Amino acid sequence: MKKKRLWFRSALLAILVLAIGYTIYNSIYEESGTYISKGDSAPNFVLTDLDGNQVELEDYRGKGVFLNFWGTWCKPCEREMPFMQRQYEKYKEQGVEILAVNVSETNVSVKNFADRYRLSFPIPLDKQREVTKAYGIGPIPTTILIDKNGKVVDRTSDSLSEEKIISFMEKIKP
Repeated sequence: MKKKRLWFRSALLAILVLAIGYTIYNSIYEESGTYISKGDSAPNFVLTDLDGNQVELEDYRGKGVFLNFWGTWCKPCEREMPFMQRQYEKYKEQGVEILAVNVSETNVSVKNFADRYRLSFPIPLDKQREVTKAYGIGPIPTTILIDKNGKVVDRTSDSLSEEKIISFMEKIKP
């Protein structure tokens, strides 16, 4: 009788764990939408930046775009922002643009963060997570490299060193 009870409880526990795992997996992929990867055309989007200006990806056609999804609470994001700023100053004149899409935070927290790190690149705000979903963004930071023709060259969810950012900028330089 004890063996049957143990077997039944073990089976019930396994089913419960599988159900919870499936639910979590499903909710992540449902939320993130389509997964954009190397070789895909980058979906156009229009977002508003911290200054109230419209930022449309299509306006950057002809330039390389370093599209970074981030949050103020994200420590890896915080580490890579000064590197991104330094390289933005160098590569902007070479036809490479950084769009640092903030994922669903308040204007005040994003502005304070941008001021603290003296960020000068455009920071579009994805308050409703529409662009985040369109690009299939899961963990942040996630960076998507887009060439001058609007094609995705690479995608990474790694925390980026300055050397890696430089190599990415070189990859998408027109």
